[in-house]
Amino acid sequence: MSPIVKKKGEKFTLPSKYLLFILTILCTGMVLLTFNTTVFSGPLSAVAGYTVVPFEEGISVVGSWLSGRSDELASIRDLITENEMLRSKVDELTIENTRLQQDRYELTNLRQLYNLDNQYDEYEKTGARIIAKDSGNWFYSFVINKGAKDGVAVDMNVMAGSGLVGRVVAVGPNWAKVKSIIADDSNVSAMVLSSSDNLVVSGNLKLYNSGVIEFGQLIDSDNVVVEGDKIVTSNISDKFLPGILIGYVNTINSDANNLTKSGYITPAVDFEHLEEVLVIMQLKQNVTEE
Repeated sequence: MSPIVKKKGEKFTLPSKYLLFILTILCTGMVLLTFNTTVFSGPLSAVAGYTVVPFEEGISVVGSWLSGRSDELASIRDLITENEMLRSKVDELTIENTRLQQDRYELTNLRQLYNLDNQYDEYEKTGARIIAKDSGNWFYSFVINKGAKDGVAVDMNVMAGSGLVGRVVAVGPNWAKVKSIIADDSNVSAMVLSSSDNLVVSGNLKLYNSGVIEFGQLIDSDNVVVEGDKIVTSNISDKFLPGILIGYVNTINSDANNLTKSGYITPAVDFEHLEEVLVIMQLKQNVTEE
């Protein structure tokens, strides 16, 4: 190794690697001094007190701070893990709650269908689920998951909730299309249950936005029909079996001819929320023939 040569006129500089080495030796020596104060005392001990002790205190403070941050990080990691577990549990409970609500809703629907089945026990029926419907909010036309192979035929009556939904208008092997009584082109021959007065119930989707449909051609010369009276399918209907509840009289108006009355009916079925229906497996013409 060639010696360090100082040229004339140049300032003396010590390479950084040598300076670092010297400082390391010095610090190590001072640390050793603090461990044997009985051997070294006096001025040297005082120098160590002014240099090494603050250095050690600084190291101790830094160590304590790093230890505290480490504990905090560990706590944060534990909180994050616990939070993720709680979120997962909340998600599971939310899904379970939704499933229970759905089960409750389906149970209510099935209970209504069961009661409806018992109410009209003279008819053979089969349950079906709605699998598609036309656009819009109302179930004025929809498709069920039962068809010809299940014995379903055109003009079979369909019920749900508390009464009449409509009738089958088309059938496939494993599906059938139903047109409900609220459809604009639907007309049902009906009668007032309490008086047997005949009338015609007509579908009206625009009116059903207010929860009602129309009726007309009611002859009530004795003025016995009142709001709240039950309206059912009549014996003279060519498509619908008799005695099936359609709805309740909502409003009665006298027509201009002073001979008939018209008004509005509140349907017995909620045509906004339908999932399952009952199909009566008998046709009106066959029942009439019997």
